[in-house]
Amino acid sequence: MPAGNASGQGLPLWRTLPSIGGVYVAQSLVGGLTFMGIPTVLRAQGVPLEQVGLVSLLMLPWALKFLWAPFAERWRIRPDGRRRTRQMVAAGQLLCALGLAALALAGAEGGRLMFGILALIALAAATVDIAVDAFAVEQLAAADRGWGNAAQVGGGYLGMVLGGGAFLVLVPHVGWSAAAGVMAATVLLLALPLVFGREPARPAPSGAPHRPSLSYALARPEVRRGLLVTVLFEAGVRLVQPLAGPVLVDRGLDLSLIGLVNGAGAVGAGLLGTLIGGLAVRRMGAERAVLVAASAQVAAILALAGGVTAGMDPQVLAALVVAKTLAMAMGFVCLYALLMGLSSLRQAGVDFTLFQCADAAIAGLAGYGAALVAGRIGYGPTFVAAAAIAATGVLAIGLLLRRPPSLLMETKA
Repeated sequence: MPAGNASGQGLPLWRTLPSIGGVYVAQSLVGGLTFMGIPTVLRAQGVPLEQVGLVSLLMLPWALKFLWAPFAERWRIRPDGRRRTRQMVAAGQLLCALGLAALALAGAEGGRLMFGILALIALAAATVDIAVDAFAVEQLAAADRGWGNAAQVGGGYLGMVLGGGAFLVLVPHVGWSAAAGVMAATVLLLALPLVFGREPARPAPSGAPHRPSLSYALARPEVRRGLLVTVLFEAGVRLVQPLAGPVLVDRGLDLSLIGLVNGAGAVGAGLLGTLIGGLAVRRMGAERAVLVAASAQVAAILALAGGVTAGMDPQVLAALVVAKTLAMAMGFVCLYALLMGLSSLRQAGVDFTLFQCADAAIAGLAGYGAALVAGRIGYGPTFVAAAAIAATGVLAIGLLLRRPPSLLMETKA
């Protein structure tokens, strides 16, 4: 079965991008609100850090969504081959909006009730992710996947600005309830292009209908290769990511400037990186683009390692952190374009979800490990080690992608 819309049955790009882009912004808005906006408001109201820290547990639905992805795909894909993506996205976004409306009514002092509502929102949002990612894999032609992933990654940055930034701006001016209500309405509006769009019917499969499962995914060499590429691609840069802020603090950079780096700097670099990544995939294909992006990440890590080791001015280090953010954003676009090509149309939601969960697991493990290593040997040696790991990953990915093309072909089961 062909990947993406290589069969000519998918939507044109000008209709696909607004559909997936709107939902990706909405999903990231929920994430930004959950992990940045709400914890900031709670802390400003004097809630103890121990309680604020519990919000991090809400990342679990995104990390573990591969467990129920097969069940979601079995419902989304009808026996006759038609899809229920729009219905799944509509139901999930409505639940997210209702949850945000409930937060508006509960107030900022909701305590356990707030945590429970946020958990339900996270579960609904993670399930919507499964459906919209599958939709993107099915509708995007191979040549257009870079733009689709640019919409995904760029939408992530824009959503973070809304949920982690605009929400915090609104709360002091209009109050918690009105701000949460605005977020709920925004989530619904952003889903409209997909919900009221068209999803082309697919021919009924010959023989017995396929039953999406994790076992089928892991039995495919494409999925196993994609998981290995994900680990090799992300391991080095994920070691650096959680240390970027602390190293600037320890080198004496003013907190307001760090906020500017993490805010405007990160968003601007992220959006530029997604554009470069989309162009790279479009012009050179996903495989070559992944190698170029991985090499760019190595260069960015090496530059940061050199800056830290040489004791450069904190403002120079801040610029190097922004450059690292740009390389990471470019990398996400190129990597996800490759992974889309390795996902089966029989169960795109399961396969692509596995790749994303592997990425999340690497981020969590590397982030924890980086803090332990840097605490023992310092920032400079840790960044050098991260660059070495990333460079090894480039070489290994190059060898993997040189294997027989039959395992990376654009038409697959």
